Amino acid sequence: MNLVNKKVKTFALTTPLYYVNDVPHVGSAYTTMAADVVARFQRLLGNEVLLITGTDEHGQKIQRSAENLGKAPQEFCDEISLTFSSLWELLNIKYDRFIRTTSPRHEAIVKEFFQRVWDAGDIYQGQQKGWYCVSCEEFKEERELLEGNRCPIHTNKEVEWRDEQNYFFRLSKYQSQLQALYAAKPDFIQPASRRNEVLNFVNQGLQDFSISRVNLDWGFPVPVDPQHTLYVWFDALLGYVTALLEPDEEPTLANALAKWWPMNLHLIGKDILRFHAVYWPAMLLSAGLPLPEQVFGHGFLTKDGQKMGKSLGNTLNPVELVQRYGSDAVRYYFLKEIEFGKDGDFNEVRFINVLNADLANDLGNLLNRTLNMVKKYCGGNVPAIASAAIPVENPLKTIGLDLGEKVKNAYCTLAFNQACEAILLLVQASNKFIDEQAPWTLYKQGQQEKLEQVLYAVLESVRLAAYLLSPVIPNISSDIYQQLGLGINFNEPRESAIAAPFDVHASWGLLSDQQQLGTPQPIFKRIEAPKND
Repeated sequence: MNLVNKKVKTFALTTPLYYVNDVPHVGSAYTTMAADVVARFQRLLGNEVLLITGTDEHGQKIQRSAENLGKAPQEFCDEISLTFSSLWELLNIKYDRFIRTTSPRHEAIVKEFFQRVWDAGDIYQGQQKGWYCVSCEEFKEERELLEGNRCPIHTNKEVEWRDEQNYFFRLSKYQSQLQALYAAKPDFIQPASRRNEVLNFVNQGLQDFSISRVNLDWGFPVPVDPQHTLYVWFDALLGYVTALLEPDEEPTLANALAKWWPMNLHLIGKDILRFHAVYWPAMLLSAGLPLPEQVFGHGFLTKDGQKMGKSLGNTLNPVELVQRYGSDAVRYYFLKEIEFGKDGDFNEVRFINVLNADLANDLGNLLNRTLNMVKKYCGGNVPAIASAAIPVENPLKTIGLDLGEKVKNAYCTLAFNQACEAILLLVQASNKFIDEQAPWTLYKQGQQEKLEQVLYAVLESVRLAAYLLSPVIPNISSDIYQQLGLGINFNEPRESAIAAPFDVHASWGLLSDQQQLGTPQPIFKRIEAPKND
């Protein structure tokens, strides 16, 4: 789906509600960075945006994690939930709502939704027998299990045999409706590889799934039978709805769904695809509610080509990474170097090389040397050149005229790497242009007008690159804009969206001699590779 064609001026998107059995890992950070980039970009387009994130806090895994630490589940959840909101702050994530599924308002929404599904005749009591993975909080089919009854996702965990009375949701009833949905809206599940995965699963035949558990205290009781506890996923998915409530509103479905529903985009990791692309739409169909526009499942992250895990001792701590290198560096690497939707790898040497090449050398050095030449050859003022006076054949203007539209399409299809690469081509072309045109020689030859045209074209290209990169690297983009005399702070997304609307600032030729240039300062310091002890 090209998300830019939506006529409505609201855009609501979600990250998953992260499970609080442990502190956030780099995969959670990855999804949230991507969501923040989409939200910032949609704001630049002039849309009213709501970015939802939060934590999923019920279920057996959390109850056990808390017990192991000798803590009450709520105390445990409070501590872990805080580590997520703290990391989002470190990563410069500008979310609008942070929902916690232990909130009393959420229970009211869950009860009302349950009642709708109950009234539709889609919940019944039955016997659940099967293999259960506590880490996934999900029953597994025998064909999915690895040798030794191990979970295919948590490969070091054995599944547990369960035989208990549960309440079930009639998922099988919605098989044909889901198949019709996927056929009518091919973009509902993205990328195509995820869509094919879901189609294969659904076409094999859907089985009703259990939505309650017994012998579990940590969760909401089933409204019609308090001896049972609602299954964590039934409760968690509804967090997206609860988050839509205004802070002082009565928690009803009507209030929650009034403005922002249906969601434009659910961003998730591929491990929770089935819940979002099969169970969730079926639950919404049962409750008679409109479906979200798109579910996008991104890939997994590896480190140095290996799956990350505590047992391997090769985890990547996102907090330490940001503290060491800064939020813009981390955001840039993960969004530029990994094709969103595919699996990606983190390698520290590559990370440092990419940042030094792209941000310190290509972009930072370009701005610095050009501002210093303007200071030296033009009295420190933006050359008084009208954009129209620069011929269309100028290589920078040629790239710059189409770049805004190209980058817009890339952001709208979540092709963050393509957006970054297209912008970087303009930056690299600008460096080449300076070397070829040699402003220092033009100055000596007294070719002042040609010199000023060269410097204007480069400065304007740096400005355009900074603007288009602002959803990814808001700190660096803000610094560049300050040095160019455009006092816009991209860390205030709402204000910058008003002050720097996309249709104006994404066009080449905006810079004028009205701007008072700031003092040239490095915008990104080269990173020294860590020394091996």
